[in-house]
Amino acid sequence: MGVHEALIGAIRAAAPKPDASAKQSEKKNYSERLSNTIARAFAGELRMAGVMDCAPLVKEDGAAYGSERRIAGGIGAKKVDVSWSTDTSGLLLGISIKTISFPDARSGNYQKNLSNRRGDMLFEAVTLHRRFPFAVLGGLFFLDVGATSDHTDRRSSTVQNAHDLLRLFSGRPDPAGREEQLERLYVVTYDATPGSESIEIREAGRFDEPALDASHVLAELLSIVADRNSDFYDFVDGVLVPRRS
Repeated sequence: MGVHEALIGAIRAAAPKPDASAKQSEKKNYSERLSNTIARAFAGELRMAGVMDCAPLVKEDGAAYGSERRIAGGIGAKKVDVSWSTDTSGLLLGISIKTISFPDARSGNYQKNLSNRRGDMLFEAVTLHRRFPFAVLGGLFFLDVGATSDHTDRRSSTVQNAHDLLRLFSGRPDPAGREEQLERLYVVTYDATPGSESIEIREAGRFDEPALDASHVLAELLSIVADRNSDFYDFVDGVLVPRRS
């Protein structure tokens, strides 16, 4: 199974998705369930790529334990959805997962919580980069497929707005870069329709470009990890391996 298939499997595992008219508590539970299944799937693919000690850990039956790892930051500790730390280097890799799965009941669009989710993700980046400037931080911003078509004559779709709002915060080039910027930030549209589950991934700000395969996301992040920690690791044929002295 590849990364793309694993993420689609995570969407299936979070089912059933409530209707937009469901109680707020049901929708909240689904959003949390989806974030957790995505985190487990991505962590599993990281382990396949050589990152054996990443969290969340997963039992043989697929259940997670120790799901989010609480990590000390420069301006307060934060729970990180997917993380990899070592005794010698501290935090090497962190992945933040945000989801917007339901339209606002009043407006009918998905825009309502976009700025809040962005703020949460950027605060995570600031506090983690302040304490661990060499850490590689990735963001996965999941939006329901309905957010691609909620535009009107007066506003763009929420997906396009997400690309516009987030593009400034992807592409941190080196450890001296802006703390609020992530090394890579991706906007992911997902369809949870049973039997037709799918995802499309693009780096923030690249709304009009072809979608990426999820394996590209993992490879980009691990390649940066290897570059930032070249005394210890190489990234070879899709796998992070200890560097030979």
